[in-house]
Formats: sequence, structure tokens, C-alpha cells
Amino acid sequence: MFYIGCHLSISEGYAAMGRRALSIGANTFQFFTKNPRGRSSGKMPDPTDVSALCEILKENEMHAPLAHAPYTYNPCSADEKIRDYSTQAMKSELEFLESIDGAMYNFHPGCHVGAGADIGIGFTSSMLSKIITPGMKTTVLIETMAGKGTEIGKSFEEIAEIIDKTDPSVRDNVGVCLDTCHIHDGGYSVSEDPCAVLEEFDRIIGLDRLLAIHLNDSKNIMGSAKDRHEKLGLGHISLKSMETLINHPKLKDLPFYLETPNELDGYAEEIAMLKDMRKAD
Repeated sequence: MFYIGCHLSISEGYAAMGRRALSIGANTFQFFTKNPRGRSSGKMPDPTDVSALCEILKENEMHAPLAHAPYTYNPCSADEKIRDYSTQAMKSELEFLESIDGAMYNFHPGCHVGAGADIGIGFTSSMLSKIITPGMKTTVLIETMAGKGTEIGKSFEEIAEIIDKTDPSVRDNVGVCLDTCHIHDGGYSVSEDPCAVLEEFDRIIGLDRLLAIHLNDSKNIMGSAKDRHEKLGLGHISLKSMETLINHPKLKDLPFYLETPNELDGYAEEIAMLKDMRKAD
């Protein structure tokens, strides 16, 4: 089945996000667990609302949603207080997500802020080893990054190193979310030769770790390291590449999430366009 969705606001509640996704032709969605740029604790989810979402997911054969950690979390910060805050906040959110079967949790691996990539990678791996518990149902996804500033995760090698340094007892709960804009801006030729990029990913990380795709165009040329998303077909990543990705035999069963600069009607148009591009299973 072709699972395609977009980023939705949690402000109206969990069940409302499920209904909104269906209204624009989506069968999955992504949401921020709280204000993406703030440090508020956020409201505790209403169990009745979450239960209603679970019923919507089941009744409509939707893929469980992808929860996205706020940008303010920085698990590899040189500041111990920021690392501790990020760890505790993410641990709490993962505990909640256990109530949604099949849910995944996506995060940015962080910025080392001058401490060096090796140290940053070690801090992020250490955090993963702390927030994931044996037997946990939720899978935690490391997002591929564009490489702006001191971001780690800008190369497949750095992602692989984070995973390899995570405690083996919980490593099975660690996956990757590939962002097409980020890897393009990070220097990977996803627009020209997406299959070659996937082969490189498989060689370094393993496609078995790839569990979700952020399908975004880019306002920037390849290798710019700037991370600015664009609507599909209006940036520097070809629509042909998008078509190849959604039909690739190793990816076609994964959930795809749009994070393009759109309102709901724009997302509905992009979802319809992608469905037209999708070949019959």
C-alpha cells in the first residue's frame, strides 16, 4: 500500500489530525510532539483523544503517525543541561507513544556546537541508549541532515556511527528517516541518480534501517548545506526523482511524509500528484 501523508498541527487534538489527514487523501501523517521551537512542557495528551485516533487508524487502515521531536532538543550539545533536558523530554514522549501501536519517533541528531563531530556522535548515541528500553514498541528514527553549522548526521557515515555506538540491547529500535531536501543540500545526488544514493545508503547503513521518508523539494543547489524546503516540482530536486523513490521496490511500502511549505489544500494537491505517479502494486 502507498502510505503518503504530510505534517499536521497537533493544536486541535489527535483524533482531529487523523480526520484531517483523511480529508486531504492522506493515509498517514506527522506531527510535532510540542511547540517545535519552544521549551514548554506541553499539555498531557488526553487518553480518550488518543484512543479515538487509534480507532480512526484501524478503521481506515492508516499507517501509524510519525511523531517529530521539537527543534529545541539537542542531544549532542556541549552543554550538559541541554543534553539532560533533551534526554528527559524525549524519554517522556516515547513513554506516551507506546499507547499508539506502530508509532515512530523522529529526531534531529543535533549540533555539537564546536565540540567536534566525534564527541557529538558519542553524546547522541549515549542518549539513544538511555531513552530506549528493551521491549519498547516505538522505533526511534535518526533524521538525515543537511550539514548546516555544526550539525551531525550530514553523512550516511555519521548516521551509521551513531547507530553502531548505541547500546546493542536497544539497537533494533533505531532506524533512519531520509529527508530528500536534507541529503540533496548535504551533497547527495538524489535529484540526478536516486538509485545510486540508495545503494550508497544500503552499503553504509543498510536499507533495513530506512523506515520513513521526508519527501521534500529544495530551494537550494546540491551541496549548499542550507536546508530550505520547497514545494514539489518548484525546487532543485526533479519530480522524476520523486517518482523513482515512491516506486522503488525497496521503499514502496514505507511511509512518505511531505514537509513542503504548504497549507492543507497544497498538501492535498501534492498527495494527489504523487498518487498519480505511483505505479500499481
